[in-house]
Amino acid sequence: MNHKNGFNPLSRTTAHRRAMSRNMVTSLFRYERITTTKSKALEVRKAAEKLITRAKVDSVHNRRTAAKYIADEKILNKLFTEIGPRMKDRNGGYTRVLKMGFRQGDAADVVILELVDYKLPEAEDNADKKGGTAKEAKKAPAKSAATKKSAAKKEAADSADAAKE
Repeated sequence: MNHKNGFNPLSRTTAHRRAMSRNMVTSLFRYERITTTKSKALEVRKAAEKLITRAKVDSVHNRRTAAKYIADEKILNKLFTEIGPRMKDRNGGYTRVLKMGFRQGDAADVVILELVDYKLPEAEDNADKKGGTAKEAKKAPAKSAATKKSAAKKEAADSADAAKE
């Protein structure tokens, strides 16, 4: 029985579990959205929420405490300058877990762990408005530029023919 067990060891050694958790929290703050298994997401979520709570108050003590967990200086700065102030008015619940289904190889529950105020990139938003995919949205301006160039060449050729006559 696992009565009063405070965490899920995830079938890993302590060093491996800590390293994995630190890497996943850093990735969550870098990309603001990660895909992982359900059990890992629920464990990473605990550490991420505590760090965001610390980041709401930017002090030397809080930065040093968070720096024990996040090694990347840029991500630590992002946490305290962008993510913390965005979550200032929330009293917790900074992350959300969205179920995706089951992984093909081992049927593990796959989820998306993301910050609550995460927004999709603009290229995908524009493609959704037009009813196409993000790739189609990127290709569309290239086609219009190509047609402009070919139209300009045709006009130049027509004006050269007119000058000869």
